[in-house]
Amino acid sequence: MDTVEKIVEDFASDIAMGPFSSGTRLRDMIRAIRACKTAAEERAVVRRECAEIREAIGENQQEIRHRNMAKLMFIHMLGYPTHFGQMECLKLIAAAGYPEKRIGYLGLMLLLDERQEVLMLVTNSLKQDLNHSNQFIVGLALCALGNICSAEMARDLSPEVERLMRSREVNTKKKAALCAIRIVRKVPDLAENFMGLASSLLKEKHHGILISAVQLCTELCKASKDALEYLRKNCVEGLVRILRDVSNSSYAPEYDVAGISDPFLHIRVLKLMRILGQGDADCSEYMNDILAQVATKNESNKNAANAILYECVQTIMGIEATSGLRVLAINILGRFLSNRDNNIRYVALNMLMRAITVDTQAVQRHRTTILECVKDADASIRKRALELVFLLVNDTNVKPLTKELVDYLDSADPDFKEDLTAKICSIVEKFSQEKLWYLDQMFKVLSLAGNHVKDDVWHALVVVISNASELQGYSVRLLYMALQAFVDQGSLVRVAVWCIGEYGEMLVNNVGMLQGEEPITVTESDAVDAVQLALNRYSADVTTRAMCLVALLKLSSRFPSTSERIKQIVSQNKKNIVLELQQRSIEFSSIIQRHQSIRPSLLERMPALDEASYLLRRASATQATLAADKPTPAVTPGGLKLPNGVAKPATSPLVDLLDLSSDDVPAITTASTTTAPNDFLQDLLGIGGISSSPAAAPSSASTDILIDLLSIGSSPSQNGPPAADSTPAQGTKSAPAVPQDMDLLDGLPSNTSVSGLVNHSSITAFQSATLKINFDFKKQPEKPHETTVHATFTNLTSSSYMDFVFQAAVPKFIQLRLDPASGNIVPASGNGSVTQGFSVTNNQHGQKPLAMRIRMSYKVNGEDRLEQGQVSNFPAGL
Repeated sequence: MDTVEKIVEDFASDIAMGPFSSGTRLRDMIRAIRACKTAAEERAVVRRECAEIREAIGENQQEIRHRNMAKLMFIHMLGYPTHFGQMECLKLIAAAGYPEKRIGYLGLMLLLDERQEVLMLVTNSLKQDLNHSNQFIVGLALCALGNICSAEMARDLSPEVERLMRSREVNTKKKAALCAIRIVRKVPDLAENFMGLASSLLKEKHHGILISAVQLCTELCKASKDALEYLRKNCVEGLVRILRDVSNSSYAPEYDVAGISDPFLHIRVLKLMRILGQGDADCSEYMNDILAQVATKNESNKNAANAILYECVQTIMGIEATSGLRVLAINILGRFLSNRDNNIRYVALNMLMRAITVDTQAVQRHRTTILECVKDADASIRKRALELVFLLVNDTNVKPLTKELVDYLDSADPDFKEDLTAKICSIVEKFSQEKLWYLDQMFKVLSLAGNHVKDDVWHALVVVISNASELQGYSVRLLYMALQAFVDQGSLVRVAVWCIGEYGEMLVNNVGMLQGEEPITVTESDAVDAVQLALNRYSADVTTRAMCLVALLKLSSRFPSTSERIKQIVSQNKKNIVLELQQRSIEFSSIIQRHQSIRPSLLERMPALDEASYLLRRASATQATLAADKPTPAVTPGGLKLPNGVAKPATSPLVDLLDLSSDDVPAITTASTTTAPNDFLQDLLGIGGISSSPAAAPSSASTDILIDLLSIGSSPSQNGPPAADSTPAQGTKSAPAVPQDMDLLDGLPSNTSVSGLVNHSSITAFQSATLKINFDFKKQPEKPHETTVHATFTNLTSSSYMDFVFQAAVPKFIQLRLDPASGNIVPASGNGSVTQGFSVTNNQHGQKPLAMRIRMSYKVNGEDRLEQGQVSNFPAGL
């Protein structure tokens, strides 16, 4: 009766209290908060409730302390500050009754964490409760310790936890093992205290204790190598027994999940086996039989069974398993690929990517299924399957795999085409053994997904075509036909236009027909039509239009009958708003109209591009992209592009050349561009290539006159004064300063020299026992600060110098521009020489004389040689 009377009195007191008083029940406060329609109303309710709780805390109202703590935890979960109630948790924990302790420990785990200084005050209460006679109070203390234990608390309370792990109570033993996991994580040095206890717990029958013990063993292996070795010796047999028992156990409703007996214990044991068996052949051999049993017994039509199979596969791949067991594991992954669940297929692909390094042949057997996954509707599966296919490609299967991928390219989603195209191009470039097969595949990719092909890919294709003289006719015919059908593919158009411009006569005359190739009928007018179609269609693409103009200019030389029509097409761009296209149009029109005598030699077919040099530069550019966060050096060692197409690594930075007394930072220049641009082809075509320094070297590695005359992307000050601006001969009427249609070639027939230059005496700039260098000087009187130097290199030995490269460095107040050398082979015994011109601009003319350090590198009988020196005998007045 006393209990009933107390309940009635409490109920009456609840009714008498106001709706927001400290005695408000938790459900009433929750109801009031949920009734709020705005955030401001909610904050007002919380503020009033918190004020009442503070007042109750100040008055030390013990009878409603647990209710206030429950409300504070709800307010904390809403995100409001509740630090003022932390001490109330400690008071409730120190209470004698179980209900108060329960709410106190719950508040402790929610409102505090291991960084709070207040937590130090609860250590004594925890110790007392861990030694309590009531198992439920002991369980509360273990739960709290397992959630918020700090390193100091772990050291203080570790003996109590060890003692409780030997308890007879199942729940106490399980919670003590879980608490030990937290202690080992916080203080790895205490791992040795729990090794024997963890091993003994594996002999228990209760699944709750077993799964806690297995997890504790896993943490011990991660925390200590000594623990790992101890568990390998003492636990492997027990784990095999557990896994066998749980696999063969009869139906147990408390552990059954979809007909599988305790899959969670299965997975925990398999993970621990993987850790113990990794790198240990003896342990792995002991596990092989039970792993084979688990892999064959579980069916893959249930999700729980699939989880066990996947974990089993990971364990087999992680330990020193037999080859037959690994094949079994990979076959399980192959079955996963046929599953309708996207998640299962995705994890199978992930696992196969790791398994391919272990047993490639076993993975190759599932190649067909993996290729089907490339066509899956799920984007994540498609991408992962494509990466796996890329890893599967080798010299024996590259052709069938590439064919499958190319065939799918036509129907692939637009979002996936970019990744698919990149992988196909990488496969073709990496594994191609025949140039014909390489060209065929690249032409197919350009036709089907040309808009997704990156620039460096079609640049590489152009380099290959320029080097495959026997396939140039075949390439231009195939590209011409592809251009008619796929004119909307940008990269295809660029390659096709370039080939038509270079090899147009091969297209018209069916030159270089391959066996089995059918001839096509293309007239000179048809070839011009194809380029004009590309020019008109890509009105907004400056690069494509510029390439079309170059191709038309070259066709005007190859097909003289179409010159007038080509001139009209080119002239349409004279008023183009893009300065580059406008300049090209004016210059090209002038070449077509006024310079027929030099046009054939000016527009000769481009020489074969150096494939090795391009690949070296492409690799350097890729590395620079990957290391974009690092500062780019002024000169890339080992990545120089030489004018004769020979790549020669630098033996030391060019800055070492300078040993000058000037305080200025030296300006460094070589015979080639050293800024490592991304576009090898665009350098040759003069597209882009804007130099940031007036002293920058030419953007082309070719000796073609067209590059110098028509380079777009360099200002007049960078390229030096054009020939048309030279002082006219005496008696010749000077042209207007800025003519509307300037002709860069006026006054420069091939048999006429430039007048108005003042010659200076020659000097021997450098001479050793093996090499002699002479400098000849010319100056324009109206530009005293500029000097043109003609260098002559003579070999004084009986062996020819191969891969000859001349480099120079000057102080910062001097600007230097090197022209391409006449060759890279210096004949022996002075029977001929190599020449190279360069221009020097002394910005402090009359104040400081010229100063220069030079370096020459070459090969003699395959051996690298290097000579260097300083030129200090420049004539006065330079």
